[in-house]
Amino acid sequence: MTRPLAGPQSLLRTLNGRAILEQLARRGPQTRAELMAATGLSRTAVTQVLRMLDGAGAVAAAGVDRDTRGPAAGRFGLHPGLGYAAAIHVDHQGAHVVLVDPSGAVRAEQHAPFPAAVDRVSHLAELVATCRRAARGALHLAVVAVPGIVTADGGIRDDQGPDGGAFRSALQTALDCPVRVENDVNLAALAELTAGAGAELASFALLLLDDGLGAGIVIDGTLHRGFSGVAGEIMYLPQTPLPIGAPVVGEDVVHDLALGLGLDVEAPLLAHLEAARSGDAAAQELVGEIGRRLVVAAGSVALVLDPEAFILGGEAAHPALVEAVERVADEYAAQLPLRFVVSGFGPEAPLVGAVGEAATALRATLFTRILTPSAASARTGR
Repeated sequence: MTRPLAGPQSLLRTLNGRAILEQLARRGPQTRAELMAATGLSRTAVTQVLRMLDGAGAVAAAGVDRDTRGPAAGRFGLHPGLGYAAAIHVDHQGAHVVLVDPSGAVRAEQHAPFPAAVDRVSHLAELVATCRRAARGALHLAVVAVPGIVTADGGIRDDQGPDGGAFRSALQTALDCPVRVENDVNLAALAELTAGAGAELASFALLLLDDGLGAGIVIDGTLHRGFSGVAGEIMYLPQTPLPIGAPVVGEDVVHDLALGLGLDVEAPLLAHLEAARSGDAAAQELVGEIGRRLVVAAGSVALVLDPEAFILGGEAAHPALVEAVERVADEYAAQLPLRFVVSGFGPEAPLVGAVGEAATALRATLFTRILTPSAASARTGR
């Protein structure tokens, strides 16, 4: 006779509680019957867990269900006072701050360029403070997307060299909450993996083009950061006839190409892309060269990692550049077939990734806190 599995009631309550909290976070307010169907728990178990969560301030009544037949049933949802996480995207010009609740819903948002006389940390802290005034509640953590190499301990290595974690430490002090710093392209790749063009791909490399070129690499459904955080730094991959160490593409490259073609050297890449799309021959030549460089960079990555596809993100998703990339890729197809798909997130991909990671981390933090007995209760055996 098989002996039934047994365990402490506190463990069962914790498991059941997490199942219900995750369901409410994913699907929004639900009735007891809906929670029973989604989790497989009995009515008694759902009722007991909801009572426990209500006592912990984790859930609250959220109206009634009048759509189903029979008596109206009360709905329960996550308590609106559980607090928020901050998702922050920092680029070379400014910052975009979003407050998200445990369901991932955006509750407040601020976007502003960096003032000349204010340091980055102070500027970010002020943007977060403005968001918190609009959406009152506790701030539990922040996820920050930044350009540059990010080490495992949250240090940043950019054009000024490694910061030893100084930015993360200062922002953590200013916000008075844990801060996770992540490379912006890696977060963009996570956005593609979760809800974008990479959701159906086993492996892919996101080629994100903005001020420079970076790759976010996903292998077997997992983001690959590399031993020291440099995985995906393809900006300086060697290409003939470029000298070793020369950037493949970026602002300076666009200016140099524009100068050689008699175009406006001060115009950003987007202006050249629009001109190419309108039929300007010189702009089309510039865009064609950038497309060639992107394809060669993708080919170098393909020979090492062989991803299922490459996702074109940022300005690489512009129709004029997509056309140029596909044209060059067709020329190389006999030697090395490459598949390109286009991101649907545009320049917002790093922020989308930061929002997703912030919401996930917030749920893990809050649900563990709600479901873990206090030290006092553990000592008394309650």
